[in-house]
Amino acid sequence: MAEAERIIGTPETPADASESAAEAERPRGRRRIAVLFAVAAFAYALDLISKMIVVAKLEHHEPIEIVGDWLKFEAIRNAGAAFGFGEAFTVIFTVIAAAVIVVIARLARKLYSLPWAIALGLLLGGALGNLTDRIFRSPGVFEGAVVDFIAPKHFAVFNLADSAIVCGGILIVLLSFKGLDPDGTVHKD
Repeated sequence: MAEAERIIGTPETPADASESAAEAERPRGRRRIAVLFAVAAFAYALDLISKMIVVAKLEHHEPIEIVGDWLKFEAIRNAGAAFGFGEAFTVIFTVIAAAVIVVIARLARKLYSLPWAIALGLLLGGALGNLTDRIFRSPGVFEGAVVDFIAPKHFAVFNLADSAIVCGGILIVLLSFKGLDPDGTVHKD
């Protein structure tokens, strides 16, 4: 009888349908979470390695011109936020970075969109990179200065973590304008 039901097919009960839907969704969700963490790990590793090289080879030395005076590598320590603002609020920036990491980790459970996984991975990797500096670099725990070294002419000095955060943020804005939600659904507003 079971063989006949398999060949002919039997109507699924609501419980069977929900189990099938849940099984179909599970692998898709895991892949997106894996992408998020892979992108975050890659961005974090690049940032960490670049800062280690900068501290070892460039700090306390003359800037290195990459493209004339248009782009230089110049090691600086930034206790503030972007453009050096808010140097007195280093602890607050540390708390904000930690909160961003927690929010992304919670959102990851509902993540079914590949572009959102990439965007959130960039944000997570960048936040982890700068948070690592804030925790482990001088002058002390939760007050550390971030290592910045990419110095375009007439612009602020930044690092790869900052770049990952900006790229992730831009991608999130574009995805929001397109109506794509983190769960993979598309809405038109």
